Amino acid sequence: MPQRYGFDNERYLREQTEAILERVRRFDNKLYLEFGGKLLFDHHAARVLPGYDPNVKMRLLQQLGDQAEILLCIHAGAIERKKMRADFGITYDADALRLIDEVRDREIAVCGVVITRFDDQPSAVLFRNKLERRGVPVYTHRATRGYPTDVNRIVSPEGYGANAFIPTTRPLVVVTGPGPGSGKLATCLNQMYHEHLRGARSGYAKFETFPIWNLPLNHPVNVAYEAATADLRDVNMIDPFHLEAYGGTAINYNRDIEAFPVLRKILERITGGEAVYRSPTDMGVNRAGAGIVDDAAVRDAAAQEVIRRYFRYACEYAMGLTEKPTVERAERLMETLHIRPEDRVVVAPARRSAEGARAAGKGNEGIYCGAAIELRDGVIVTGRNSPLMHAASSLVLNAAKRLAGVPDSMHVLSPTVTETVGGFKRNILGKRSVSLDLDETLIGLAMSSATNPLAQLCVEKLKELRGCDVHMTHMPPPGDEAGLRQLGIHLTSDPNFPSKDLFLS
Repeated sequence: MPQRYGFDNERYLREQTEAILERVRRFDNKLYLEFGGKLLFDHHAARVLPGYDPNVKMRLLQQLGDQAEILLCIHAGAIERKKMRADFGITYDADALRLIDEVRDREIAVCGVVITRFDDQPSAVLFRNKLERRGVPVYTHRATRGYPTDVNRIVSPEGYGANAFIPTTRPLVVVTGPGPGSGKLATCLNQMYHEHLRGARSGYAKFETFPIWNLPLNHPVNVAYEAATADLRDVNMIDPFHLEAYGGTAINYNRDIEAFPVLRKILERITGGEAVYRSPTDMGVNRAGAGIVDDAAVRDAAAQEVIRRYFRYACEYAMGLTEKPTVERAERLMETLHIRPEDRVVVAPARRSAEGARAAGKGNEGIYCGAAIELRDGVIVTGRNSPLMHAASSLVLNAAKRLAGVPDSMHVLSPTVTETVGGFKRNILGKRSVSLDLDETLIGLAMSSATNPLAQLCVEKLKELRGCDVHMTHMPPPGDEAGLRQLGIHLTSDPNFPSKDLFLS
């Protein structure tokens, strides 16, 4: 069905900005604000809160102007392991570079990069060298013995005192990173320790989006957060500290709740007095709930996100990238919301399309793949694989033709192009299969548009596929996955391999 909007960005911006500025004033105009989640391109939030601008956090920082600067953290181990950011298909260190570029383009100051838990890892050293030689200040913080329980050692010259102090000049320092485990909290506390040694009364807070503290525990938005972190074993809980302190219910998650007693001791030791926070919820600055204007639309969108996460974990399990308990956790969360994988409207049409390919005997190498997309007007378009092209390629061409009003019987991809690319793959590259993946198909469509007005119409309609839901009966090979990602499509797939080959490049 056509998308309903359930989130008001402008209302959220007003309330979140004021809440942050109030927190800055509370700490004598020096606040280290840990950014939970993604600073840019927060597609999870955009999917579960329809209408949410995935770059609204950056808009907020731009509004703050010269009051804010950014400190970027990245875990040395993530650099060494080449940890990936799945939504972009790039490593954490590459994402850090991309983030610096994006922030600079918006004229927001970057005061430096911190490589956390640094132990002279070769890849981390190379990353530091690359940044320093491009004029970016880089600091390294080594792991602190006894962290996080040995408070006496942590808050001492042997703990935070052994790490570098990072000079900052603005009232609000946003501490962010490419993903969880980047060392953001430890960096904030390290800065506070050095600030208080210098006589400055700085403070700490956390920019939160999920879970939304003033929504019910089993609200689909909060359940979707659990699904997004099922591999980390995160669990939403009623904050017991908040309940005891204020007699009211607030939702937080297990890691923040479990860490709060120690964190409160660290803050008390740093400041030399009683901590200002009585609960982990107090530490968060989270006005996301105020932006929700259509709860029914948000509930529906969040339930769909839980299903997406289930399919993603099922595929990762098939590829050996996650464990069975993660998939089972996603299944239990679907049960909580009384939904099934088939409640994603593109699933059944994709599977019927695969059966159609099988009945017609038009699979490639005996594999029959189907795909379906829901367009913005709610129309479902399908595609299937053949010896000429992958299912993703067929799907995108069919969808573009539908949007452009081009009859199914008319070719928009020149046969000369498909034959030329196929011959090149077979005769020059030595490929066994000449079927065009989506990346190759998009290039071919662009080439055809130079001489075919119908192809040009289809090219112009591709941008209308952004944000649409797609399901495939097989996991996309690299060329299909890259093409779908570049088109901005929300993809799920059944945990089936698209080829009998073990190696796909």
